[in-house]
Amino acid sequence: MGSGQVTDWQGKHVTVAGLGVSGVPAAKALHGLGAKVTVVNDGDDARAREQAAELEALGVTVRLGDGDTLPDSTELIVTAPGWKPDKPLFAAADAAGVPVWGDVELAWRLRKPGAADWLAVTGTNGKTTTVQMLASILEAAGLRTAAVGNIGVSLLDAVLGDEEYDVLAVELSSYQLHWAPSLRAHSAAVLNLAPDHLDWHGSMEAYAKDKGRIYEGNRVACVYNTADKATEDLVREADVEEGCRAIGFTLGTPGPSQLGVVEGLLVDRAFVENRQKNAQELAEVADVKPAAPHNVANALAAAALARAYGVPANAVRDGLRNFTPDAHRIAHVADVDGVAYVDDSKATNTHATQASLAAYDSVVWIAGGLAKGATFDELVAGAAGRLRGAVLIGRDRALILEALARHAPEVPVVDLERTDTGAMLQAVQEARRLARPGDTVLLAPACASMDMFANYNKRGDAFAQAVRELGA
Repeated sequence: MGSGQVTDWQGKHVTVAGLGVSGVPAAKALHGLGAKVTVVNDGDDARAREQAAELEALGVTVRLGDGDTLPDSTELIVTAPGWKPDKPLFAAADAAGVPVWGDVELAWRLRKPGAADWLAVTGTNGKTTTVQMLASILEAAGLRTAAVGNIGVSLLDAVLGDEEYDVLAVELSSYQLHWAPSLRAHSAAVLNLAPDHLDWHGSMEAYAKDKGRIYEGNRVACVYNTADKATEDLVREADVEEGCRAIGFTLGTPGPSQLGVVEGLLVDRAFVENRQKNAQELAEVADVKPAAPHNVANALAAAALARAYGVPANAVRDGLRNFTPDAHRIAHVADVDGVAYVDDSKATNTHATQASLAAYDSVVWIAGGLAKGATFDELVAGAAGRLRGAVLIGRDRALILEALARHAPEVPVVDLERTDTGAMLQAVQEARRLARPGDTVLLAPACASMDMFANYNKRGDAFAQAVRELGA
C-alpha cells in the first residue's frame, strides 16, 4: 500500500471512517473495485441509519456509534476530512502500521492513466470563489473542466465518472490536504493564511504546514500572495519539480513573475516573453464581480493558475465576465433610503470579515455568532475608522462587544440578546436606525452561524428577508 497506484483492490480490507458527503461515495467506489469495505461512524442518528441501510444493501458492512475501534484485518483507512488527527482510531492505525488516506488522496490514487491535470487552490478565505472563477476561465478557453473538491462536487465522482476532463479546478481544505500525502498538482495557489480551525490542527504551525502541502511536487507554478508573507514562506519550503516557478499576485503594480493591477487593469508579468520589460493585459478590474479588493485578489490568483496552464489572455477576461459569485458572498441585497445592504454571511471568521469591512468606507456592522476560539481585537482596531455603528447578535457577541469597547469606544453599539427567528429582523431595523445615506449595512459576522441558524446560507437568507421587509 505504498505510494503509486493501487491497481488491485480485490479482497483488500478497507475501513472508511465517517459516512457524510465523502464517506458514502468512497465506500461505494471501493466496494465497486472489489474491496471488502467496513464503514465506521461515531453517530447513530436517523440520517446515519438511512445512509447505512443504503450501503448495507450493496454488501458494505457499517458500524454505527463506534468510530474509535479499528476493525480487524484493516489494511487501509480512508477517512472523512473532518475527522481529527488525534482520534483513537488513527492512533490504533498508527500502532498497527495501517496507512490513512483522505478522500482526496483516494481520488488522486484512482485517476486513470492520462487523467486530467489538477489546478489546486487553498487558503483561509476565498477558495470557492477562486476555484469557480478558475473553472469559468478554463471553460472560456474551450477546455473540458469542472470545479471540484471541497466545493460540493466529489473528486471521486470526477475521477471515476464517464465524463472526460482536460483539467480540474480543485478546492482543497486544510483537512483534506492533511490526509493527502501523495497529491502532486500541475500548479497550486495558497490565497492567504489566517488563524482558523486551530482546534482541529492543534496549532497555527500545523495548520500552515497542512496548507503548504498543496505546493509539494508542483510542476509549473506555485502561486502565492505577495501581501501575505506566510504564503511565500510555504513556497520556499516546498519540494517542487525542477523548473517550477514561484508566481506572486498583488493588488499593486506587479514585478517580474507576478500578476497585479495597473490603472484599472489586471496584468500579467509572469507568463509573457521578456517579463523584465513586458506585461500582458488580461482584463479590467470592472470585469471582476464584485470588484472589492479581496475579490480582485481572488481573480488574480485564478488568472495566474489559468495562465500557468497556458490559457490565452482573452479567456481570462471572458471567464471573469461570465462568472457569477455564489450567494452570501458580499452580495448586494438592496438600497433602502440611500443605504446599501450587503450580505456577507459567508464571512465566518475574522480574516474574511476584515476583507469585507475594507471594501466599504462607512459601515454599520452586523456581527456575532459562534467565535470558534477567535479573538476580535485586531479586527476591530483595524476597522474602527470605518464603523458608523455595530449591531451584535449570537452567543459569543460579548467578545466583539469587549473589543469594540477597547478599540472603538466612540462607535454606538446595539447588543441584542434575543436568539429567536425574529432576531435578524430586529438587527436590521437597529442597523437602519444607525445608518446615514451613503453608508453600507454589512452582515459580516466573523463567526459561525450554528448557534442561531442551520448554516451561513440560512443566516444570509434571514438578513435578505429582513431587508426586503424594510424596503416594503
